[in-house]
Amino acid sequence: MSLADKVLAVNNDLPIRTDAPVHSGKVRSVYWLTKEDSRRLIKEKGYNVHEDAELAVMVISDRISAFECIWTGEGGMQGVPGKGAALNAISNHWFKLFREQGLADSHILDIPHPLVWVVQKAKPVMIEAICRQYITGSMWRSYAKGEREFCGIEIADDLNKDQKLPELLITPSTKGILKDIPGVPEVDDVNITRNDIVNNFEAFQFRSEADIDLYEKLLKEGFDVISAELEKIDQVFVDTKFEFGYVTDADGNENLIYMDEVGTPDSSRIWDGASYREGKVIENSKEVFRQELLSHFPDSDILVNKDRMEERYALARDNELPAALIQKVSDTYVGIAEKITGEKLTLSENPKAEIVEILREQYGLVD
Repeated sequence: MSLADKVLAVNNDLPIRTDAPVHSGKVRSVYWLTKEDSRRLIKEKGYNVHEDAELAVMVISDRISAFECIWTGEGGMQGVPGKGAALNAISNHWFKLFREQGLADSHILDIPHPLVWVVQKAKPVMIEAICRQYITGSMWRSYAKGEREFCGIEIADDLNKDQKLPELLITPSTKGILKDIPGVPEVDDVNITRNDIVNNFEAFQFRSEADIDLYEKLLKEGFDVISAELEKIDQVFVDTKFEFGYVTDADGNENLIYMDEVGTPDSSRIWDGASYREGKVIENSKEVFRQELLSHFPDSDILVNKDRMEERYALARDNELPAALIQKVSDTYVGIAEKITGEKLTLSENPKAEIVEILREQYGLVD
């Protein structure tokens, strides 16, 4: 079997029993289970959720997106070998540490396969929270143009590119298009301030104003846990995105939890520690792929100029990337996953067949 066959590119066509449309994102597909199957699994598996909780099977793919496009490689490579398993393994590792250290739980109930989660439906907080420990990326570009206020936070005047910030910054943005919030534009992913959240906490789907303090506490604690663990393997945790939601446990208590993924190369910047101390930035995150794309195409403006989106879509559709580039990205994802978890990442020989068999034999979700 070729390496391309080991890549799970299409993940929304599995014969998992569902009575709802499959929700397919850029990387993950979500299969909402029937009420009957949800109730049965809650009972059979002993999940600590309310008996009426909605469950889903979430299947991650090896597809890779950047600059709002999906990219493919030579030789029929429709994704990056090992990418999906790496992302799941890293998230699983951090979520486990969060639970062990008493932070908060996640939406994951079970891990049937390296590419699969059984999750409970959460009511999301409509905020994407970026925690920043270093000034780089988009924040540095704005800073270099003279901006000194970020999400209502004033920062110092004498910072250098890639420098560690005096304190961890929380720079939230909207998750989706929110309407009728004073001072907040009705567009996706727009920066907001803490005051915006406090004054409109219900619009952001917080249950109480006190939960804003809890959300910030979990942000900082989660960041600190990951940062400290990465430091042990000489990696620098630069910035990351967190998402939260509410779920109800078996006793009927509603709890704020971590959701989506945490501390992965897709949602974070991670730098090599030894190189950073020498004044060089070596990425162990998706930024590697973004930089490779920018240098691969002669007219890189297409990738960053939103006025050229049609050209960008065509670029991704009509160009297969070199195998060496795809392999470099694969090495980055697999390498950082193995460093973080301390375990060898094994690629599935035939991921789709494996997933179907497990969900049929062990979960009764395939007819």
